[in-house]
Amino acid sequence: MSTIAIEKTVGQLVAEQPARSRVFEKAGIDYCCGGKKPLGQACAEKGIEVDSLVREIEALDAVTPAAEADWTTESLTALCDHVQHTHHDYLREALPRLSFLTEKVSNAHGDRDFRLAEVAVVFAAFREELESHMMKEEMILFPLIRRMESEGTTAHSHCGSVRNPIRVMVSEHDDAGEALAKMRALTDDYTPPATACNTYRAMLDALATLEADMHVHVHKENSILFPRAEELERTVQG
Repeated sequence: MSTIAIEKTVGQLVAEQPARSRVFEKAGIDYCCGGKKPLGQACAEKGIEVDSLVREIEALDAVTPAAEADWTTESLTALCDHVQHTHHDYLREALPRLSFLTEKVSNAHGDRDFRLAEVAVVFAAFREELESHMMKEEMILFPLIRRMESEGTTAHSHCGSVRNPIRVMVSEHDDAGEALAKMRALTDDYTPPATACNTYRAMLDALATLEADMHVHVHKENSILFPRAEELERTVQG
């Protein structure tokens, strides 16, 4: 009998075992921004035979140890710290480098492939929004969650319910996902042409790495941190 319930959401399945993300990425199933869809529905929308995908997940589970802390049970404070010091710190290093790379490639090759100029434009907007997004999480949402957990009471702030900043963060995650998808499409799935120079190839590699990290980052927030914070608020409110 299968241990994978197709009624579970894709996000829940990855929360239980992060390595499952590889199966969903291979199948083209969104487990971060689209993580609220039940597995059966996600497979149906992609025209994938659900039993076959379940077998892939079970085979992976059998050989994959837990790679990280179980963020479904660790404290919310620990999860906020992890997101900030792992994913936000990565972005603070990666985003300036990618600004340099996308602009340099656009200037050098944009006259031969107009899409590269568009990549630079899309990335610039993506970076600006993401830096603002991280600031709001670190200055407003994460402190609100930490206080609520440490004090055991609803944390008072100008935001009102924790659901309000979470709603904004989820919307901005959707925007970031759309920008990443657009850059993937503009670069033919990050595939370098035969004539690509080393800077061009470095840009594509960096974009692919950024997208992979963002998928994991957004998943941890949308599918684990935010639902748990909302549940904590309901609990402390009684």
